[in-house]
Amino acid sequence: MKILAFLLVIVTSLYAHSEQVVDPGYLPANAEATYTGKNRPVVLVDAAHHNFHTLSGRYKPFAAVLESDGYVLKTNRLKFTEESLKEADVLVIVNALNEKNLNNWDLPNYSAFTREEIEVVYQWVKTGGSLFLIADHLPWPKASEELAEIFGFHFHNSYVEVIGHSEQYFEQNDRSLVPHIILNGIKPSHKVDSVRGFMGQGFLIPPNARPLMTFTKPAIALMPDKSFQFNESTPEISATGWHQAATLEMDQGRVVVFGEAGMFTAQIDSDADEVWKMGLNADGAKQNERFLLNVMLWLCRKI
Repeated sequence: MKILAFLLVIVTSLYAHSEQVVDPGYLPANAEATYTGKNRPVVLVDAAHHNFHTLSGRYKPFAAVLESDGYVLKTNRLKFTEESLKEADVLVIVNALNEKNLNNWDLPNYSAFTREEIEVVYQWVKTGGSLFLIADHLPWPKASEELAEIFGFHFHNSYVEVIGHSEQYFEQNDRSLVPHIILNGIKPSHKVDSVRGFMGQGFLIPPNARPLMTFTKPAIALMPDKSFQFNESTPEISATGWHQAATLEMDQGRVVVFGEAGMFTAQIDSDADEVWKMGLNADGAKQNERFLLNVMLWLCRKI
C-alpha cells in the first residue's frame, strides 16, 4: 500500500487547488507563424458535448498557441454531422462528457457521443479529416471510449501515475517520449526531447498506430468508483508499457490521441501559499508548446 499512499500525495498536490484558473499572464513563446494569408487550416474545437476544456474556457492557452502559428480557430456547438464537419481541417475534442456526469463524475460514466456521431467522425477521418482526441483521467476516458475504439484505441477509465515520481516527464533519453517524426518538426529549432505531463490516463493502441508517449518507467492505474476517492481497497493495475499519446494514419486521414489535457493549457492557483502552475507555464514544461505545434503540423501534413 506504499504505492497507493505515494500516489494519493501526488493526486492531492495536483488537484487540491480548487481555485484553478487560466493563467492570465501566459503568452506563447512562438513568434513566427507557419500559416499566413489565405488558406490557413481551420481547427474546429468541440464545445457541443459538455467539454471540460473549450476555447473560451480552460483551453484559452491552447488557442493562443495555435493562433500564434496562424490557425483559424472555430468553436463547434453542433452535434457531429457531415455538414457540421465539412469546413474543418482538424477536429479537436478535449474531455467531452455525457450530460449524466456533468455534476457527478463517480461511476457509472457514460459515452458523450451517439453512435451516429461516432460513425460520422470515422468517415470524415477516412476521407481526409484530422482528429485530435484528448481524454484525461476518469471520467473522461469512458466518455470518449466508444469514439476511441472505432479507431482501435482502448481507453482505461482510471488515474495513471509514474511510481516514485512526484512530477511526470516524457523524455527521448529513456524512450518514454518515443522516436517519432513529430519530435523533429520542420526545422532544427522545432526539435523536442522532453515534455511534462500531469497525470491523466494510459491507453492501449492498435498495431497500425505509432506510440508517441509511453510509460516506460513503472506506472500504475488506480480505478476508484468515486472520483478522486482512494483507499486501500481501490482496484489497481500496472500501467507500465501503456501509452499516453499516439498517432494513427488511416486511408486519407490522420488521428492523434492523448490521455492528458493539462499539458496543453496553463493554469494557476493564486490563492495557494505560493503561486501554483500547471501546464504550459509550469517548470519543466518549456517544450510542451513546441510539442503541441509539432503535433498540429503533423495533423495538417506539414510534417
